[in-house]
Amino acid sequence: MSISSGAPMVHAVDVVKRYGRNEILHGVSMDVARGEVVCIIGPSGSGKTTFLRCINHLEAIDDGLIEVDGELIGYRRDRAGNLKIDSEKAIAKRRQQIGFVFQRFNLWPHKTVLDNLIMGPVKVGGVPRADAIAYAEELLDKVGLADKRDVYPGRLSGGQQQRVGIARALAMRPKLMLFDEPTSALDPETIGDVLDVMRNLAAGGMTMVVVTHEMGFAREVANRVAVMDQGNLIEIGTPDAVFGNPSHKRTQEFLSKVL
Repeated sequence: MSISSGAPMVHAVDVVKRYGRNEILHGVSMDVARGEVVCIIGPSGSGKTTFLRCINHLEAIDDGLIEVDGELIGYRRDRAGNLKIDSEKAIAKRRQQIGFVFQRFNLWPHKTVLDNLIMGPVKVGGVPRADAIAYAEELLDKVGLADKRDVYPGRLSGGQQQRVGIARALAMRPKLMLFDEPTSALDPETIGDVLDVMRNLAAGGMTMVVVTHEMGFAREVANRVAVMDQGNLIEIGTPDAVFGNPSHKRTQEFLSKVL
């Protein structure tokens, strides 16, 4: 994979997120280069998923800023340079460029696999139906589900549904893919198929931020591994550095329990 040395795809600075008086993220900063794969690990409740959801403004941040491909997400600057909440239309337009794969598959159960893939490009992106179908079929072939084109999600295994979920996110031709523990709801025998699809995406140069408990995947595929604990980014580095010689005591304690 090729990693760009130019402006980052994701630029997060001092991101704070609160729910009432409870502060979930305490000023998290992270850059993700174009073509880079960053895996975020850490104990449950450390803020990993919340940070991921902030990147595409599924969660509004309370302080700091996040830019994707050089554009603010959720906010805009006025003429004086102050941050203002952006319009829903502008937020939705920027969100189209960010694919999100959830723990649960969130497929439309009353739509076939093909219809799940083409709905966004046709209804939101204005892509001609024939073009959307052709690209959807190409994606289904890439994720090994070409023969499931006309099947309803309820007839698929969990692993197959998750691969459809990945294909559906890719159907919008995103610049960035976000994965929120995409294998956590799967049976062990189906996890490998999903991880293989993600490996192929990484090899193809897709910029990816992955919240995961799959340490083997993080070690193998990530360019960098970020460790979160109690709402803080406590360590980030190459897989060899983080897994082989972690510098933070909390990282050492966490890895001793999961490796």
